Formats: sequence, C-alpha cells, structure tokens
Amino acid sequence: MNRIVLYNATVYTGITKVEKSAVLIEDGLIADVFSQKRFEQKNFGASTKLYDLEGAYVTPGLIDTHIHGLHGYGTDDCTIEAILAMSDALTEYGVTGFCPTIYPQADENFMGSIKASAGAMGKEKGAHILGLHLEGPFINPEKKGVQIPEHMKSVDMDLMRSFYKAAGGNIVNMTVAPELKNMRELAIYCSRKGITLQAGHSNATYDQMREGMEAGITHSTHFFNAMRSMHHRDPGLVGAILIHPELTCELIADGEHVHPAIIQLLVKEKAADKICLVTDALKPTGQKAKCLFANNEEVYLGEDGIFHRVKDDVIAGSALTLNRGVANMVEFGVSRTDAITMATLSPAGIMGFEHQMGSLIPGRFANIAVFDHEFNAKATLVRGQFCKKDI
Repeated sequence: MNRIVLYNATVYTGITKVEKSAVLIEDGLIADVFSQKRFEQKNFGASTKLYDLEGAYVTPGLIDTHIHGLHGYGTDDCTIEAILAMSDALTEYGVTGFCPTIYPQADENFMGSIKASAGAMGKEKGAHILGLHLEGPFINPEKKGVQIPEHMKSVDMDLMRSFYKAAGGNIVNMTVAPELKNMRELAIYCSRKGITLQAGHSNATYDQMREGMEAGITHSTHFFNAMRSMHHRDPGLVGAILIHPELTCELIADGEHVHPAIIQLLVKEKAADKICLVTDALKPTGQKAKCLFANNEEVYLGEDGIFHRVKDDVIAGSALTLNRGVANMVEFGVSRTDAITMATLSPAGIMGFEHQMGSLIPGRFANIAVFDHEFNAKATLVRGQFCKKDI
C-alpha cells in the first residue's frame, strides 16, 4: 500500500478549516484527516512517507472549469500535445482538474479543438482533464466580447450532435445565450447528456433568463462580463443571477474584470458554493516572450495585469492563475475558507464531480494542493502522485 502523510498543516477541507492537522493518503485516495495530536500518537511504519509542512495550507486541488490556455499552449492549437502541456503547467499553480475551453472559431478549427481536447483525456500526467467546456458557438454577437461574430451561430441541433460525437461524449459544460431561438430544445438535449449549461455572451432579458432556467440553464459564464446588465425596469441577466440564489456563477477574480466592490456585493448575495472561481486564462498566460498571441491575434500584457489586443487596445482576456484568484478573493475581504471553497468544492459540485474531488473527505481522490501563506503552490498531488513537490 502506498501511504503518504502530510502533517503540521492548516487543512482547508473545501468545507471547513482545521488547524494543526494532517492528511493521510492511501493508494491515491484521501484516507483520513486528523489532528496533529492524533498524528503524534500514531505509528505509521517505515513504509509511510511523512512530510512536515511547517504550517503551510493544505487544500483540495483547485479546479478551473474555464481556461483557454497557459504557458503558450492552448485549445486552439488543435493538438493533443498542447492540451497535455496545459495539464502539466497547471500543476505549478495547485490546479488538479480543468475543463479545456473552446471559443467560437472556424468550423474545422472548432472541431479540431474538440477532438484534441477529448483525445488528451486519459493521457495526462498533470491536472486531470474533467471534460470539455464549449464557450459557444450558440451565443449572441451583441455580447461578443473579443469573440469573432462570424463564428457565432444560431442553435443547430445537428451541429450540436456532431460536437458531442466528436468529443466522445466528454462535454461537461457549455456557454449559451438563453435568448436564442430553439434554446429549449438544446437545453433538453444537454440535460439528457449531463452537460451543464451556463448563460453567457448573452443579451437575455430577465424573463428570457427565467425561461432558460425552466429549461435547465443553471450556471453563468464570467459573471458581469459579456452579459446584459441590470436595469430597474429589466433586471436583465445580471439581475436574474443576483436575484435567484439557486443560480451559480463563474467569477474572474483579478480585480479588473469585476471591481472588488462589486465582488463584495456578490458574496453578500451568493453563498460560497454558488460562486465558481475561474481564470478564463488565454494561451500566453505565464509565457515570457516578446510576441504574444491569443485567439490568433497579437496581444500584450498591460500594467493592469490583463491582455489587450495590439491593434485596438481592447481587453482581450485574462492572465490570471487560479491560485492568484483565491489570494485576490482573500485580499478583497473573503475568508480563506470561502475563497478556497469557490475554487474547489464549488466547481466540483456545479459540474457533478463532488463525490470524486473538490473536498478532503475520505474516499475522494487525493487531489491536493499545498500552499504557502501567500498561496504560492509548494506541492500538487493528483490522485496521490506528486506532480509538483517543493516540501
């Protein structure tokens, strides 16, 4: 039996905080979480590997359900190798699970991204590929953000079935605009296939979002960004998500995509397990190069910490890593326990993986991150195997 004990740590289980505690891992699973006193009373035997964490934080491995790329690799490379490189790079930041996210592009490239992302599943040695996130193409050009309108489409069920087939059934979540014609048919199809639908890149009114909820749209994409804002005569999509506690939402917590004061408002209205921290990170995130490209366009990293298109200075996307998102939430006044929940238990629950990961509970996969007190990753374990170790 392969046994590991991480001790002398502050353990955040994804649900609560346990001071001066230890985690026992056996054959890739969480076996127990217990106090330092109990650790000192146990005799683990010579075969058990013991790691003194000297007060570091132990958390469930972080889960990023919306990420396009990292370290110069992205889903738009349309290669298995690029997805596997993303998997490896993510462990540098304490991430143990992710959904490669595919944005609207030419049909052959969109399908190529799907096939590459699905083809990488089971081959990864780093962060586990949970399944694909399709950010479109059934979204509204009126809220395109930096997406290319020509690649956005009306709901097409034959096309959706071709996506699902190309992915081998491995689509976990999909961003859609609830107001599009035939959305109910798409929602019913996705519900039957276990695909979490999330409203985004949408100009939906409050009533249209209510209809979407009735059809099964339960989540939302990069809340506040690329969606209809709140008005006193029409709460819009933003208002619907704030008003209905059952709706969950993504949040890019870099302090630029959403102002910290608005984030404070959000956490007053939403429980921690209803907020899902994501990065929406672009391909050049963490890349050190003179020329950076994202969405096949040249970008630069601004002083504000986000990418801008060179040609018009428009915001092109995020350069956030998920561990920094957690650290930022703490800086914005959220408790460490809640901030960690938003990046672990919350995404696991929203995507239906809560019985496998997202919390440090016996029987769950030993997907674990060890952070210093500034949330720099010191170690990352995926199913009990070290992918990063500096302890």
